[in-house]
Amino acid sequence: MSHAATHHREVRLAARPQGPLNEGHFEIATVPVPEPGPGQALVRNRLMAVYASMRTLMNEEPGLPMPRFALGEPLHGLAIGEVVDAPGAPAGSGLVPGALVQHRRGWREFAVVEAADALPVADGPHDDPAAYLSMGPTAWIGVTAGAEVRAGDTVFVSAAAGSVGSFAGQLARLRGAERVIGSTSSAAKGEILVRELGYDAAVLRGAGPIEDQLRAAAPEGIDAVLDLVGGEQLCAALALANRRARVALLGAMSGQASGGTTAPVELDTFDLISRGIVIRGMPGLDHAHLVPEAHREIGRGLRDGTLTFPHARLKGIERAPQALNELLEGRHVGSVLVEL
Repeated sequence: MSHAATHHREVRLAARPQGPLNEGHFEIATVPVPEPGPGQALVRNRLMAVYASMRTLMNEEPGLPMPRFALGEPLHGLAIGEVVDAPGAPAGSGLVPGALVQHRRGWREFAVVEAADALPVADGPHDDPAAYLSMGPTAWIGVTAGAEVRAGDTVFVSAAAGSVGSFAGQLARLRGAERVIGSTSSAAKGEILVRELGYDAAVLRGAGPIEDQLRAAAPEGIDAVLDLVGGEQLCAALALANRRARVALLGAMSGQASGGTTAPVELDTFDLISRGIVIRGMPGLDHAHLVPEAHREIGRGLRDGTLTFPHARLKGIERAPQALNELLEGRHVGSVLVEL
């Protein structure tokens, strides 16, 4: 597959933000299209995703087990693109011109990717390549290995309208949960949770104490928690947790949305011990072996209609900074993707 472009655009980190993002934190640079070397592939990116953790990676000390963004350099993240050239790619690698691959060098229109880091997605579990950019695997890991959702459970998911939570409620329902409750930021999103995403009820941030709302929504307590927020919402969930409840910690949006790296809560450890509550931190790198299984199960659900993949798409690499901002502001339901 040939290409006529000699230059392309990439989004660089221009300044480390202190607080909310703005256009001045990014630079869109036009640079020559790179040339792949032996064992590398040149990929024309078509679609990329933005995630809340990207805001944290902009910090000087992000406190996450992944590379921070470097000043003056392109950002990075999951993307899907077409192979343009792959000189010396290993036989059987699938890196042939025109093949779609998933990799981690988004935020640029063309990327040179090591052959070992480019995953061909032809004949994979998803009909729509965009689904490879979803946070469905994180939700699957949280539901199955973290909170161990079981038939008959009452489940609480914080940030339920986000990229993880929009899958978590659906997956909890498929695992046999009897009642699924999610938190979100508006009544409109709450209606979508109940109407489309497997939830029975929504509690609203800013509509009164979360604990009081949860007591009304789950009068018999909570058996499984998928927490993506921390802070008040985690405290409320723990207050209502039944004996031997399982809690999966998947995010810390109460700190990350503003660039922080902490979401502290005050715990009564004696109370947690006496109730036998299990709290598990679930870093994705520790559970990467579950990602193929997650894609298979989610792909099956998307094909048979038992799952949906809510997401928003913004067109043009110049809108990638806006896409990240809108994600952090909670402007959309589900994942936020950028078409390049």
